[in-house]
Amino acid sequence: MRRAGLGEGAPQGNYVASGYSVYEEENEHLQEGLRAKVNALKHLSIDIGNEVKYQNKMLGEMDTDFDSTGGLLGATMGRLKLLSRGSQTKIYCYMLLFALFVFVVLYWVIRLR
Repeated sequence: MRRAGLGEGAPQGNYVASGYSVYEEENEHLQEGLRAKVNALKHLSIDIGNEVKYQNKMLGEMDTDFDSTGGLLGATMGRLKLLSRGSQTKIYCYMLLFALFVFVVLYWVIRLR
């Protein structure tokens, strides 16, 4: 397809008359808009990448914390199982000593007021 004034035998320098420069300016304008959008997407993807790295670091720290908490809870459950396997008199003795301790502390708190 031939454009007006751009075919063979057309005089050189006749681009302005043919409207070629208008299309070229429009292309440049659209190219700049596209470049700005690509640049914005680039910065957005970099920010997302940084956020993902930060979140992964936090998840790793949380995993470590949960592992240590799980170990602590496992040890506590083991102690409770050991306590429950003992005789009932030991449990009653421990409960009595704990209750006595609480009453003594409450007595001191009330008396000091």
